[in-house]
Amino acid sequence: MGSQAQLTLKKIGKDGFRYEGVAIDTLVIAGWTGRNQEALEKHIRELEELGVPRPKTTPIFYRVAASLLASADGIDVSGENTSGEVEFVIFQLADGPWIGLGSDHTDRKAETQGVSLAKQLCAKPVAGEVWRLADVRPHWERLVLRSWAWIGGQRHPYQEGPVTTMREPEDLIARYGGLGPGSAMFCGTLAVKGGIRPAEAFEMELEDPVLRRSIRHKYSIAALPVEG
Repeated sequence: MGSQAQLTLKKIGKDGFRYEGVAIDTLVIAGWTGRNQEALEKHIRELEELGVPRPKTTPIFYRVAASLLASADGIDVSGENTSGEVEFVIFQLADGPWIGLGSDHTDRKAETQGVSLAKQLCAKPVAGEVWRLADVRPHWERLVLRSWAWIGGQRHPYQEGPVTTMREPEDLIARYGGLGPGSAMFCGTLAVKGGIRPAEAFEMELEDPVLRRSIRHKYSIAALPVEG
């Protein structure tokens, strides 16, 4: 049996909300999920500038340890070469699919040696709130992702765009081969403003302007010394 993450999620539906403890034993990071080929190519080039090889397929799915999921307000990383990426996250739970917010925090130096390795090295922060997917599906194209990088104590816009920049949840789940209860899938990210760079904190948001609500999360990043 593999690793497991124990999370307490605030599950928000049209009939109200409730807090529920959930166990996640399958964590999937979907990469290169962009529907716009020009934008996808831009992100590929951003990473190529850092020495990251092109993916062998698009999209591509990386299995990582479920225990990497973290809802804390801070994470520890090794060295100064990591950065966050805002993504919508599908949680497949016993009562169906829910949408949440997460950051595919990744070690960029290790990524030049192997993307699968890099994905495994950092915690994957997630917000503590989720929405029932069926409640937002009718106006899916209106949902917006944003992120900010905190550098030198200053908040800098880092990413922004509609969730429709990425493939739809059902498409990604089908391409992966399905998700069972107790699974979570990060569904891809947006190009960044000003180039990929490390930060002392990462802030992210998923906005639903139709139902007038947002999921937000901010976490600090502590870079531990690398001694060899």
